Amino acid sequence: MDDQEGTRLFPATRLGQVAAATGAAGLDALLLTPGPDLRYVTGYDAHQLERLTCLVVPADGAPFLVVPRLEVPAALASPAGALDLEIVGWDETDDPYALVAGRLGTVGAVGLADRMWALMVLRLRAALPGARQELASLALRDLRARKSPAEVAALLAAGEAIDRVHAKVPSWLRPGRTEREVAADIGEAILAEGHASVDFTIVASGPNGASPHHTAADRVLREGDTVVVDIGGTMPSGYCSDCTRTYSLGAPPAEFAAYYQVLKDAQDAACAAVQPGVRAQDVDAAAREPITAAGYGEFFMHRTGHGIGLETHEDPYIVAGNSELLMPGHAFSVEPGIYPGPHGARIEDIVVCTEHGYQRLNNVSRDLVVVGD
Repeated sequence: MDDQEGTRLFPATRLGQVAAATGAAGLDALLLTPGPDLRYVTGYDAHQLERLTCLVVPADGAPFLVVPRLEVPAALASPAGALDLEIVGWDETDDPYALVAGRLGTVGAVGLADRMWALMVLRLRAALPGARQELASLALRDLRARKSPAEVAALLAAGEAIDRVHAKVPSWLRPGRTEREVAADIGEAILAEGHASVDFTIVASGPNGASPHHTAADRVLREGDTVVVDIGGTMPSGYCSDCTRTYSLGAPPAEFAAYYQVLKDAQDAACAAVQPGVRAQDVDAAAREPITAAGYGEFFMHRTGHGIGLETHEDPYIVAGNSELLMPGHAFSVEPGIYPGPHGARIEDIVVCTEHGYQRLNNVSRDLVVVGD
């Protein structure tokens, strides 16, 4: 990620937006330790350490970033160094929790980063005994869920990179190879196509395809197997990819081919349902209806989708019971699946709600790819 991209993704105006959202949420301050919340607000991808790094964003007052003295150069070199943000270094013999509490003063309620370690939650509770602890997502959820144009561009770059990997998958699917060997090839390609890290490589062949979160194992691929390949990683920007396609080694079983077409129709229907003002649960229903009508409803066992951004799974969730209205900038997966037992299938794309409908960020073919044809 170059400096220009960092400025677009993590603009200087965000600190003010976050401070305003903090006050609107009834919080006096946010306390953000390393993780996606801190990175969203400042662009600083700080190391998770037992030493405290903590961004303090008061609803009313100047924000400051407390970091171990040895981490100050890294903080200054990150996008946070270009912000109007005081960076406060602490030494090994200091108590950084007391430092945060002393500078913050008397507060009634603080929002803690949703991924904060329990070690730090409890130390901050002791340092601020009069403060009620809430989740930072009370203030950050809506900001993080609606992606800016720069964030959508970063997700599109991630989607295009993972599409290039999927385009190569058929060359690695051969009878006699193990799932684990295929997963290793995919992992190397994820990095080669521009990701900074590999987050997951699900290669689920034959009966393993009926387990949505199967871990690639030593099962040997065979002629006639169907293979679910769900892969993703994190780009240097911090934004994630996640895409699933299903393949067949030779002609698939007849019953599989029948329900794969149902699945494809369901995925198309769910994507077509995406537009501003539609409830998240209605997209889930659009995916579920054709699958249920065809008699496979009991084999669609998970939600239709999850938000994506600096985390692979974040708000909004596309699931029954979520009446949240979709808005332009919401980015999420649409990934119905059918898992009858002898095999399974899933099709997953990342989509973004736009002013007039939706945009797919994954565009590699959604047809069943028959390897060896």
